[in-house]
Amino acid sequence: MTLTRNQPTNPIPHTRNPKTQSQSSSSSSSSRSGMKLIVPLQGVVQGRSGFLLGISIPCALFYFLQLYLKRRRPNPNPSSPSSSSSPTLLLPRSSSRSNLSSRGSISRVRLSKLASILSKPDDSLYYLGLERVSQDPYDVFVNPNGIIQLGLSDNKLCFDLIEKWLVKNLEGSMMGTGDISLSINGIVPYQPHHGLNELKIALADFMRQVMGGSVEFDPLNMVLTSGATPAIEILSFCLADQGNAFLVPTPYYPGFDRDVRWRPGIDLIPVHCRSTDNFNLNIAALEQAFSQARKRGVKVRGILISNPSNPVGNILTRDMLFSLLDFAEDKNIHIIADEVFAGSTYGSEEFVSIAEVLDSEYIDKSRVHIIYSLSKDLSIAGFRVGVIHSYNQAVLEAAKKMSRFSSISAPTQRLVTSMLSDKRFIQEYIETNRNRIRRVHDEFVDCLNKLGIKCAKSSAGMFCWADMSGLIKPYSEKGEHELWEKFINVAKINITPGSACHCIEPGWFRICFTTISFEEIPLVIERIRKVVESCKSSS
Repeated sequence: MTLTRNQPTNPIPHTRNPKTQSQSSSSSSSSRSGMKLIVPLQGVVQGRSGFLLGISIPCALFYFLQLYLKRRRPNPNPSSPSSSSSPTLLLPRSSSRSNLSSRGSISRVRLSKLASILSKPDDSLYYLGLERVSQDPYDVFVNPNGIIQLGLSDNKLCFDLIEKWLVKNLEGSMMGTGDISLSINGIVPYQPHHGLNELKIALADFMRQVMGGSVEFDPLNMVLTSGATPAIEILSFCLADQGNAFLVPTPYYPGFDRDVRWRPGIDLIPVHCRSTDNFNLNIAALEQAFSQARKRGVKVRGILISNPSNPVGNILTRDMLFSLLDFAEDKNIHIIADEVFAGSTYGSEEFVSIAEVLDSEYIDKSRVHIIYSLSKDLSIAGFRVGVIHSYNQAVLEAAKKMSRFSSISAPTQRLVTSMLSDKRFIQEYIETNRNRIRRVHDEFVDCLNKLGIKCAKSSAGMFCWADMSGLIKPYSEKGEHELWEKFINVAKINITPGSACHCIEPGWFRICFTTISFEEIPLVIERIRKVVESCKSSS
């Protein structure tokens, strides 16, 4: 029967089922609630699309009803091992956690390119040697058969002088005796990241003394850093962009690769020097290296030199410094001069700082930058006190801002300022240090000569550059590595092979003699003798 539009619709039929009439009142209420769902559906069914909607809507409602009941159904097998367990263990896992656990294998979280490179084991024998010593260090009482460290330029010859001064002045130098600048208020609050003015003044005076008193250093041109390593790194950031390069005479200090390449991303182009010239630098080699770099499309931004040389120990002459300045002026590049061994001289050659030759009017001082630290000449490497001395104001301003990542602690600065201000102690230390370095150097080199090992002529530093090419077979880098292994495993001493210093001639080794006392020289020489005799017998 079809209803007209004006006729009201009665959703409840006129007749009832007899079974329904006999149900309880509770059942009747349930039926009435069920009817509430049917009533609107009947209206929909009677529309134009009533048949399809009348089928789909009840099915959808039935589906969602089943889903609702399924989720509310209690878990018959709880995962809790006992009824006394914490209630939090019974909580259902979220969908996100269940999805993570059901994925199977998950790829390892990614690192930066820099971290991926640095996390790999070192391939330089310089760092491998330091690691081997740390695993089996020599100690005269605890580990007399351990590896003796001769691969690190650490000056232990004057530790007694440093210890004596610290015992006497440690507390007063930091906490002071009434002066507020040295009290707790002077070491606990924030300090300038680029260094205290008092330390800059004291350091400038110390540098003047160790360099012969012939040159003055302006504290206003200084930025202090936690050692020479961050000083070189900061200058690299300031003077060149990633992918640019510095020219470096070889052999050179292995740490330059770390300081310049790791974070700044600057390349180092070796300028090879030869034993026939006692590994002295010449301008022709610089010109050749510069031209080859330009042909490859590499932008050369500066020259990095160590003066006195590390590892050879020779000193750049005044004429060579002038030639370097002319070369840099002609190529419009910078000069970074690492002068950390300026006060550790023992030979007849005179040390000349590059700052000393800058008095000429025609020289552009803004391209010259000096690196110095107290790790070598004052034997306090662990204090981490370095300095950038530059004549370029833009470089100084940039370095001051970057020094916040490598600042020296306030207590250390106060302590070192007090030590450097003790004129009597500093004068005694400088003289004693040079005498002890000269004595150990002369004795050590003489003992090597008696074993048939010749050393390059040197006048400064804490090492000798020893020629052991006659002990390697084959005459190659491979033979040099095998000899280094013999020194580590047989002689139980660590020395630095020339390949780690980028020396073009195999068979040269850097031996640091200031890590041992004068009395320990016979022990070291006897261990070297074992390797020399084994090499000669095998050949």
